[in-house]
Amino acid sequence: MIAEFETRILALIDGMVEHASDDELFASGYLRGHLTLAVAEVEQSDNPAPEALQIQMQKSLQKAIAAGELSPRDQALVIGMWDTLFLQARESA
Repeated sequence: MIAEFETRILALIDGMVEHASDDELFASGYLRGHLTLAVAEVEQSDNPAPEALQIQMQKSLQKAIAAGELSPRDQALVIGMWDTLFLQARESA
């Protein structure tokens, strides 16, 4: 189930490439790396559900922010895009 959810999110990201701004391309590329790691973590857990992926992604992004990987502007961009992608993937389920 989580692999299908990941596939929906990646398809959403791929679908925006042609019309995405530079900022959106940055955020989507950044999220791809975090998504891959989060999915791997969730697949190993007892709860491989989209909600668990949402929690793991939030933890991963907060860790990156705490490490200074993203400027405040980029933080808002990446988190906003993640929230949008997650909701769109949930709605298409």
